[in-house]
Amino acid sequence: MRWEGNRQSRNVEDRRSGSGGLGGRSLGIGSIVIALVAGWIFGINPMTILGFMESATPPATQQQSTVTTDPLDDRMGQFVSTVLADTEDVWSDIFRQAGATYQEPRLVLFRDATPTSCGTGQAAMGPFYCPADGTVYIDLSFYEELKNRLGAPGEFAQAYVIAHEVGHHIQRLMGTTQKLDSLRSRISQAEYNQLSVRLELQADCYAGVWGHHADRQRQILENGDIEAAMNAAARIGDDALQRSAGQVVRPESFTHGTSAQRQRWFQRGLSSGDMGACDTFATQAL
Repeated sequence: MRWEGNRQSRNVEDRRSGSGGLGGRSLGIGSIVIALVAGWIFGINPMTILGFMESATPPATQQQSTVTTDPLDDRMGQFVSTVLADTEDVWSDIFRQAGATYQEPRLVLFRDATPTSCGTGQAAMGPFYCPADGTVYIDLSFYEELKNRLGAPGEFAQAYVIAHEVGHHIQRLMGTTQKLDSLRSRISQAEYNQLSVRLELQADCYAGVWGHHADRQRQILENGDIEAAMNAAARIGDDALQRSAGQVVRPESFTHGTSAQRQRWFQRGLSSGDMGACDTFATQAL
């Protein structure tokens, strides 16, 4: 993937040199176990997975230690900042063409754990987006897990992770997230899981929309990049993750979609570059 020399975002906060801002308090063991079960599915919303993480200390009472560098002084930090900037450019253009103004998300790099407006973020949860503070959170050790444990190497695969989380930000700006949250107390868990799958697949499609426009504008893709992202999508499908954990595949428990579905919707966005092609809620066949 070609990214060196491109603009870096100023919306990145680097907390990796801090203590995680937990003031010595961490999650209860039950919450951590739940997080570990879902840990390798990126894009997990802690509000969904951990029920607002009730065992965590509220963010307002936590001591936060952060170190912000501009520009980031390590290659992986620079990569993340550059990809985020690229999503800013693409989505700003798309929103402008629709007569709207794009509100850029923040991105926080952390190590092990960090406070968020959705509760305490843990590395075991994988990268996630918190709609309450409009921020993407990433512990960069996830990329090693993506490469070594899940068998999905490649920079465009890593960029896909970021673009997926930004896709959740787009959903919040469009009101999709709020509509889903409003239904949570009125439907069964199985029904909510089905809607969650559609939400996640739409974020995959939005990630593909970003890739389409980023490549047309800046020629970021090299040979093998699309295959790397498609491989990542396959590795983090609910069915693949359940099999790799030695579990029986249980479709009723899916929250993100199968490998085939994740590949299909990412490819749909990548091929079309059209947000309108990403309406996963209006189709019967995912």
